[in-house]
Amino acid sequence: MVKPRPLQKGSRAALIAPSGPVSPGEPEQCSRVLEELGLVPVLYPSVHLRHGYLAGDDSARAKDLMEAFLDPAIDGIFCIRGGYGASRILPLLDFDRIRSCPKFFGGFSDITALHICLNQFCQLMTYHIPMPSTIVHKGLDPYTRRQILNCMAGFEEDAIENPPDIPFLPLVSGQAEGELTGGNLTLVASSLGTPYEIDTRGKILFLEDVKEQPYQIDRMLVQLRNAGKFKDCAGILLGEWTDCDPANPESSLPLGRIFQDLLVPEGKPILENLVCGHCMPSLCLPLGAQVFVDAEKGRISFPGK
Repeated sequence: MVKPRPLQKGSRAALIAPSGPVSPGEPEQCSRVLEELGLVPVLYPSVHLRHGYLAGDDSARAKDLMEAFLDPAIDGIFCIRGGYGASRILPLLDFDRIRSCPKFFGGFSDITALHICLNQFCQLMTYHIPMPSTIVHKGLDPYTRRQILNCMAGFEEDAIENPPDIPFLPLVSGQAEGELTGGNLTLVASSLGTPYEIDTRGKILFLEDVKEQPYQIDRMLVQLRNAGKFKDCAGILLGEWTDCDPANPESSLPLGRIFQDLLVPEGKPILENLVCGHCMPSLCLPLGAQVFVDAEKGRISFPGK
């Protein structure tokens, strides 16, 4: 796995929209977010485009992503927001050319589709981080700011840690080591049966989601289970399940019960309560990095540190 060069003060950062569009004026606000992180933002055309629920048509969004990777004057790439659409551009990307130009890449949610491919096809470590649009709407707390700066610096910390007052919770005890993969559950599940299917063999699988009813989360977890993705993985990390409370609690299973039914029987070490996903504050994850999970101690560290 190739670890991208760290971003420094004054690094030029491409701001692209591979998924959904943003509102007028928001690209400029997102530029200021990057400036406050010490970067020089370079806005690509897709951040100003709208094609229904997409930020421009597929060719325009794919073109921006390719050009951002191939331009030697660009040091890193930030996806402006998620939404929907990243999966549509996967057939239009030249992963061989991207592999020859590794650089910092950050985003989450719908961007999970790109993380999986960049990790698996380009052997490029990428970063699951809050996006500029998220920061514009929710603000940037000190913890999350430190997390983002840590990613920009190449993830120099010894461990992946929640805010100090929020511990990781063990769901299944044990220890596991492997490459970190995953992201948004909806995108992970939708990769199945495609050329871009997630490979969980020997890996640590991270999952989170937003605005999904428990039965929908149940269905996607069953799909992953039936596809052998839990059997194949070495361990599981569960993040935030934002706005996933049942509309009718009296006729629903709680998420905890669903995890007990579908994940615990796999017998893999599982940590939950990662403050990561559609939430603020939010920790950041180096996807593609080797991590060591100690569910008994509630710790996620890096081998050799």
